[in-house]
Amino acid sequence: MGLFDAFRKNDRLQKSELSLGPAEGFAAIMLLVVAADGYLADDEVRLLNITLLRMRLFRSYSEDVMHRMFDNLGGILRREGSGALFEAAIATLPHDLYETAFAIATDLVLADGEVSQEEEDLLSSLARSFDLEQSLINQIIQVMLIKNRG
Repeated sequence: MGLFDAFRKNDRLQKSELSLGPAEGFAAIMLLVVAADGYLADDEVRLLNITLLRMRLFRSYSEDVMHRMFDNLGGILRREGSGALFEAAIATLPHDLYETAFAIATDLVLADGEVSQEEEDLLSSLARSFDLEQSLINQIIQVMLIKNRG
């Protein structure tokens, strides 16, 4: 055992404990959704910003604040990975936003007309984490398919 092993172990534990606010948690989920296919297009980022800025949760956020928040979330995603960011986001998201988060995530996934396996897996993980009823999941997907048809 090395002299600093105990300190390294404690340091790793502290780094992995992410703390996000409710708005950051919501934004983190949406960032994970648009980046799920491993590729973040400019039009996806624009759609994400437009979608979030229309919500009451983000109404007071300036463009600069949104940019800094996404820079921070992107840094966490690169350093800690998608699993850690997902867990931190789920842990901080208020329960009354679960259905909203799933609906907006579904809308973002369907916006380009294609659903990758990674996107489908992420939506499934969200539904499980939010403990949503299958009938509600089906209803949301059906409405978002209709919305994104045209």
